[in-house]
Amino acid sequence: MSAVPASAQGVLPVSMSGVAPIAVALGAGGFALLSMAVLRTLLVDNKATRRRAAEQVAALRAMVDEYENLVAGSHELTVLWTGQDAPRFLGHAASVLPQGREPKSVLNLHSWLGAAESNRMAALVEDLRMHGRAFSTSLVTLDKRLVRATGWVTGGAVALRLRPAFEQPGETAAAPGSEQGVRAVLRALTKPAFLRDDNDRLVYANPAYLALCTALGKPVSETSPAELLDPARIAAHLKSCRTSTEPVTLAVDLGAKGKFEIVEFPVPGGRAGYLRALSDAPRAVSGAEPGLSHIGGVIDALATPIAIFNGRRELVQFNEAYAELWGLEPSFLTLGLDERAILDKLRTEGQLPNQVDYHTWRTKHLESYSRKTPFEADPWHLPDGRTIKVISAPSGAQGGVIYVFEDMTERLELESANKAFTNVMRETINALSEAVAVFGTNGRLTLSNPQLSKLWKVPTNFLETNPHIDQLAEASGRAIPEDGSTIWRDLKRGIIDLNPTRTDQTGRINRSDGRLVDYAITRLPDGQTMMTFLDVTESASYSKVLKERNDALVAADRLKDAFVENVSYELRSPLTNIIGFADLLAGTEGGSLNERQSEYIDYIRASSVTLGVLIDNILDLASVDAGIAELNPEPQDIATLVDKARAGITATFPEVSGEPPNLVVALEPDLPPFIADGTRIVQVLYNLLSNAARFSPPGGEIRLSVSHRADRMLFIIEDEGPGLTDEMKSAILTRLDGPQSGGRQRGAGLALSIVRTFVNLHGGTISAERREPKGSRIIVNLPRDSAMAGVAE
Repeated sequence: MSAVPASAQGVLPVSMSGVAPIAVALGAGGFALLSMAVLRTLLVDNKATRRRAAEQVAALRAMVDEYENLVAGSHELTVLWTGQDAPRFLGHAASVLPQGREPKSVLNLHSWLGAAESNRMAALVEDLRMHGRAFSTSLVTLDKRLVRATGWVTGGAVALRLRPAFEQPGETAAAPGSEQGVRAVLRALTKPAFLRDDNDRLVYANPAYLALCTALGKPVSETSPAELLDPARIAAHLKSCRTSTEPVTLAVDLGAKGKFEIVEFPVPGGRAGYLRALSDAPRAVSGAEPGLSHIGGVIDALATPIAIFNGRRELVQFNEAYAELWGLEPSFLTLGLDERAILDKLRTEGQLPNQVDYHTWRTKHLESYSRKTPFEADPWHLPDGRTIKVISAPSGAQGGVIYVFEDMTERLELESANKAFTNVMRETINALSEAVAVFGTNGRLTLSNPQLSKLWKVPTNFLETNPHIDQLAEASGRAIPEDGSTIWRDLKRGIIDLNPTRTDQTGRINRSDGRLVDYAITRLPDGQTMMTFLDVTESASYSKVLKERNDALVAADRLKDAFVENVSYELRSPLTNIIGFADLLAGTEGGSLNERQSEYIDYIRASSVTLGVLIDNILDLASVDAGIAELNPEPQDIATLVDKARAGITATFPEVSGEPPNLVVALEPDLPPFIADGTRIVQVLYNLLSNAARFSPPGGEIRLSVSHRADRMLFIIEDEGPGLTDEMKSAILTRLDGPQSGGRQRGAGLALSIVRTFVNLHGGTISAERREPKGSRIIVNLPRDSAMAGVAE
């Protein structure tokens, strides 16, 4: 065990405790420095990324500006429709329109074309925008200039290009080899092109060449354009051109514009040339026509499959679209390949039409090498479902063929679907009862159905010619001389109105021949206008008849109300007098009346009582119809109610010339409390009992039974009459009666009506059924407490 100096004891622990905070501080500081370095690096990278993105955007914008300047510098006007946006106008309007016109006025065809030309152009533009049908045609303007119009579909947009024709009316036609003809060809090229005279001086440059000069910062002049190369290099190039009668090429690097190849070739009076990007260099092979070697760049730029073979059937030029159409590998599709080898490979891979004799078919196809004019063969229907159109044309004086292929599959499918849809739509329109007419933006009828011919008395074959609305107005005027043409002239305003904010219209036409026609004018999404017509003459007549009948019913109801009002005043007073005098005579003492006279008095008293009841029923029904009838529900004694009804029957049916009704009453013992309007219940029982007495034989039994079930009270009246017929059952539910049933007295219909009304007011029901072997049974089902039922009105 060694001794430790006292001075060394306790030094190590003290040193470690002092170093730890310093180490933590150094670590935190180092981490902070590292984080700041990383953050600074990220910020620098982010700024660099944004700077590169801004440069790319600026480059793209500059490229777009260059393209627009290129198009704007051409002597043509292009209209571009993209989706639902307003059309864009590119180029010079003065090249087509008179001086001072705005480019958008080109769509106002009538302002610079005659009537016939504007209608033809409107139809072509409509087919282009609606159906994607490309066109190329010539137009004669109002100032007798000749304008070429070309319309095509590009991606999701539609374009229309207008430019002056190379040869104007009255001008001397330029010979194909003349300087004027060469300039016209160079002007139509989209690649930079130029023309030199015999002294190798530039005398003309097309718009694409001038735009390239502008981008390179060189002077711009169509008649004296600038050279793109330095003098020493251009002098050496021109020297090569003078010593050669074949096209001469020269590769140039134009810096930011890319690498190009200048191609110059002799023309009458000098030399012509053009620039193409090196990526557009044509594929060529020995034996190709010299003139064809210059169009390789154009062929490659086209999306249409094209292949060119020389007189020995060797492939000399083709584009990528041709290889993609047939799925041929680059290792196989080489220049110099015989066309027969290509056909044999396509047959092996199942990409040619199925033929019974393939060799005969191939020989017939190869006859294109001997033709002197373009030829379109029958479409090729391939096994994979595609349909290919093949056009062949001679390629030069040394023989050879240019093949142009077009995949028609999608177009045929669209045409088939469109035809099927059109047929369904036409059949649907033809089946409509309304007359339908659809007018295009040029005012011509594009669609109609047979009802239009029938309604306006216009021949069907005339409508099939797609007449203008003015022609339709004239034809309608001949069919309906009074106002046919006037009506259509008024309707024309709603059809030719091109205001985008216009609204649909509806109305009614009252024609001079007495027909009433409802019409509607609807604007369709494609700019067309649809009109529908419906002959409502018969329905209007029916409405008039129904209105007259309704007026008559209202008048009859008023007469009924007036009659009811008079009944209570005009009949009640005389009836009271009759009853009073009859009672007075019946109570005469001393026997002053003999037996027959007493019977007559009883008849008078009974009939008076019956008449009084009828008057009360009439007044009750009138109060119910007027909505003023009310119930007065109170606790009732059922036996008392039955006795009052029995007394009424006794007074109505006196015992004269026959036996009185045999009324039997059966009350269930210990009936529960019954709350109802006593007066109305007595009326219900009296009318049912009197009705049973009318249809029962003299002395026949009439039974009234009263019982209860749960919270309902049942009143059952049975008789020994002939029984209920269907008409009598209906009378209980409606205000009808069947007096033809053979009752002894009339007037039961009103009684049954008042019964049904009062039962419904109490919230009850009434039903009727036949008894066996004879008689009928009527059941009245009422709530025990009508006040709680809440049915009083």
